[in-house]
Amino acid sequence: MTEAIRDADEESFAELIEPYRRELHAHCYRMLGSVHDADDALQEALLGAWKGRGGFEGRSSLRSWLYAIATNACLRILEGRKRRELPGGAGRGDDPREPLGGPLAESVWIEPYPDELLRYEHREGVELAYVAALQLLPPNQRAALILREVLGFSAREVAEILETSVASVNSALQRARAKIERELPARSQQETLRALGDERSRKLVASFVDAWNRADVAGIVAMLSEDASFSMPPLPTWFRGKDDIAAFITARVFRSKWRFEATRAGGQQAMVGYRRDRERGRDRLDVLVVLTFEGELIAAITAFIGTGVLARIAPPGTPHRTDEFRP
Repeated sequence: MTEAIRDADEESFAELIEPYRRELHAHCYRMLGSVHDADDALQEALLGAWKGRGGFEGRSSLRSWLYAIATNACLRILEGRKRRELPGGAGRGDDPREPLGGPLAESVWIEPYPDELLRYEHREGVELAYVAALQLLPPNQRAALILREVLGFSAREVAEILETSVASVNSALQRARAKIERELPARSQQETLRALGDERSRKLVASFVDAWNRADVAGIVAMLSEDASFSMPPLPTWFRGKDDIAAFITARVFRSKWRFEATRAGGQQAMVGYRRDRERGRDRLDVLVVLTFEGELIAAITAFIGTGVLARIAPPGTPHRTDEFRP
């Protein structure tokens, strides 16, 4: 393998690293919380691997070598940047009777991961709650945790990738695990969906989509947990509780005609929403809504209305919003 890498031409090198491309992209996403930043990091990493192939000595596996390059590309991107997050958190949320806050830069928010890029076994590692919790960690702790807990590298391998000692890795892991355990819900979405079963979870989503298509506010609210949250990146405004969510969607969302369809994003149940463009006489993709379940009820609605997210999920030729953010 060492000689194959060092002596590879561009085409054969691409073939050698192709089996790792998807998992490297998912790794960059976990590190950065953004699909678009993950694209940039992966491109930088693969270019760096190609240029540095002569230095591959075979002391580590090809996979470990690529992860070292990709991780360092992510760490460089994170230098001097504010962490990404999701709107919301503790507290009662905003008043649905007040004007919505103006959109913040999309680089502030975590983006959902396209499901078509996922392997089944990677779903838990790209759930919104998990990725949001990861962003709370310092970059080196984040890298150590992902490499050890998600990707299964040994402490020694992680130390080699991060160019530090095993003792430092174990110390970083201890702090990172404590922080993550405080931030994460008791059950991941994958555990919740497995408990529901595929058929039951599909029926629940179908019922939720149907209620939105009929503008049935009572039906929507009946499927929410008491303290459910509703957020709309890139808007900072968010709501907590059935009553406030009902007031908002009644007053603001259903002023227009919508069509929703079930989908998946970031390993979670989701739906996409199309709004009728009266000027063009066709439907326009306006929102990707990621659903977080708590048992059979929906505990969080995260409605991504940023143009970058919509452009990523839109089928070729689908019109999507480019000029405004407000529902």
